[in-house]
Amino acid sequence: MIWSALVIALRDIRRHGLRSSLTILGIVIGVFSVITMVTLGAGATQAVKTSVGTLGANVLQVRPGQSAGPGSGSGRDVAPPFKLTDLTAIRQQIGGVTAVAGQSTDQGKAVRNAQNWSTTIDGTTNDYLTAKNWKVVEGRSFTADEERSGRRVCLIGATIVKVLFQAEHPVGAAFRIKGLSCEVVGVLASLGQGTFGNDQDDVVLMPIKAVQRQIAGNQDVGAITIALDPAFDSAAVQVSVAALLRERRGLTQGAPDNFSVLDARQISDTISSTVGSLTALVGAVAGVSLLVGGIGIMNIMLVSVTERTREIGIRLAIGALGGEVLLQFLVEAVALSCLGGLVGMALAFIVCMIAAPVLGLPFLFDARINLVSFSFSAFIGVVFGYFPARRAAALNPIEALRYD
Repeated sequence: MIWSALVIALRDIRRHGLRSSLTILGIVIGVFSVITMVTLGAGATQAVKTSVGTLGANVLQVRPGQSAGPGSGSGRDVAPPFKLTDLTAIRQQIGGVTAVAGQSTDQGKAVRNAQNWSTTIDGTTNDYLTAKNWKVVEGRSFTADEERSGRRVCLIGATIVKVLFQAEHPVGAAFRIKGLSCEVVGVLASLGQGTFGNDQDDVVLMPIKAVQRQIAGNQDVGAITIALDPAFDSAAVQVSVAALLRERRGLTQGAPDNFSVLDARQISDTISSTVGSLTALVGAVAGVSLLVGGIGIMNIMLVSVTERTREIGIRLAIGALGGEVLLQFLVEAVALSCLGGLVGMALAFIVCMIAAPVLGLPFLFDARINLVSFSFSAFIGVVFGYFPARRAAALNPIEALRYD
């Protein structure tokens, strides 16, 4: 009986093709919106985790100034920078630390032959590569003598290789950075886009003393990267680092920190949680259109009952049961909803496949959200189709036959 009702329902939907298409539009938009938002949101979350993962596993980031947020009264621009002696103190006095690297960052123009490019200059040490698990794919890293003396040698990212050297082999060659000649000793592995959309490969790494003395003109350290032994508790090490830096920066008891210590995993979890919450909110808002679509289906089914009153009367008069009539109209409503769900799923799949690469996100097909969206669209058909179907089943056969 259900099969014959489905055949009749599909025949009626095909007979009124334009009306049926407009009827399911709300369901299509609702399913499409929910699946698209959730799929792209999942891709964004994965991209954030991957990007933050480039900071390295079990890594602490220490920066001058309080972290952004309510109650943070001081910024990095007024907080004193760190010193190289702070790095030595952390390395010697904090247990569980496997690598400590300072950063002295500047911006400058890199020039080679007719090519020039504005880039980031990062003064640091080999410990920075260790902490970030950043490999040197060509050449070598800095030698101890180069770090100690501050020689003008550099490691360059994939973007610098592409722009300045193009098809040439960069290792052993030289280019000018902020007017100073720098010899390329190694090429870094590509990291791609960062957490906030920045190009992590657009960088020139030099020994920190070279940047401090010859480019920045000071002894400041703008950030500290600390790699931890996985066997140690990250929270405990954070507390120890904070206590040591408070002592070295002369902060009295009760005075707020003028620096921030962040765990890379905390950054990842915070951003992922925020993206997930926004995705859920947008998905919920998009889901409202499913209810609008359900109202549209109920409206058109009521119109259909009115149009087919005589047909219903004839079926009831020749022996059809009220339950059979109810089932017929309920199947039609569910068929319309399911058709809208299928169309919405197909559109969402196509759009996500196209949009994800454009937005720089991975395409993560989630069968679960597709199944839930389709099931909910079918449920909408049952809920909003029941009242018109019940109304059709309750018609009096004599009055229905007399209806004109």
